[in-house]
Amino acid sequence: MATHLYTHAACLEHDPGRHHPERPARLAAVLQALEGEAFEALMRREAPRAAADRLKLVHDPRYVDDLLNAIPAQGVIHLDPDTAVSPGSGEAALRAAGAVVAGVDAVMAGEADRAFCAVRPPGHHAEADRAMGFCLFNNVAVGALHAMERHGCRRVAVVDFDVHHGNGTQHMFERNPNLMYASSHQFPYYPGTGAARETGVGNIVNAPLPAGANGALFREAYQRRILPALDAFQPDLLLISAGFDAHADDPLAGLGLHEDDFAWVTAELVTLARRHARGRVVSTLEGGYDLEALAASAAAHVRALMAA
Repeated sequence: MATHLYTHAACLEHDPGRHHPERPARLAAVLQALEGEAFEALMRREAPRAAADRLKLVHDPRYVDDLLNAIPAQGVIHLDPDTAVSPGSGEAALRAAGAVVAGVDAVMAGEADRAFCAVRPPGHHAEADRAMGFCLFNNVAVGALHAMERHGCRRVAVVDFDVHHGNGTQHMFERNPNLMYASSHQFPYYPGTGAARETGVGNIVNAPLPAGANGALFREAYQRRILPALDAFQPDLLLISAGFDAHADDPLAGLGLHEDDFAWVTAELVTLARRHARGRVVSTLEGGYDLEALAASAAAHVRALMAA
């Protein structure tokens, strides 16, 4: 079976402004890294737009409408000190969420085993009613609720290894026992959520890591906390918030991971998905701000998706 790659040129047109770390060059670097002989087997697909009713599975309907109506005809508008939109942002955000929906459709239909969504803007900080932390729509949460509502999945898990805790995803999931959110992240750090004591209704597993934590501590967190919890949950579908800003070279954080750590956790998650979810995994790009580290880490992640 194939691994699908979903992306769209519109995702390069979201421009938060000069010197903003969440810049179009991030996606260009990832896509360039996924060229070449090692990735010839990737089935490349154009990310569709997410329909409004898919976004409104997790977002307040007024927020969805207001955000899309706020996209400027020119220039840049700040929604908060970190999050900005430009003329191309609405289309980019719709394609980013639509990529995850399409990836879910493909793996649930048996057209692919796994999918990687190379898109931006990222999503895991977006709350039900507000943009936050570079994020407009919560792409991975949209995919999870779509899987339940459209495909009848009973249990969907999201694993998030971005260096920042996915506050938006946790808040959207924390009262639904059929959704699981598991996160490794630097703590204390932006956005301030993600303490180990935050457990929802038993469906939230946070593995906070101290600044300076290396790959050994990262792997231990998965082996001792996250992977056993996922095994107990037995998801029908596994989604990944794949942020690569926990890399040692990333300028926005302070963890010490390398490409082999991302490859390791990806392989572990695919193995778990084979036990419980017929191998079905959909991953979507979140953070990562050193272009070289981001490109190498994303390539290692996708190779593990393809090989596992």
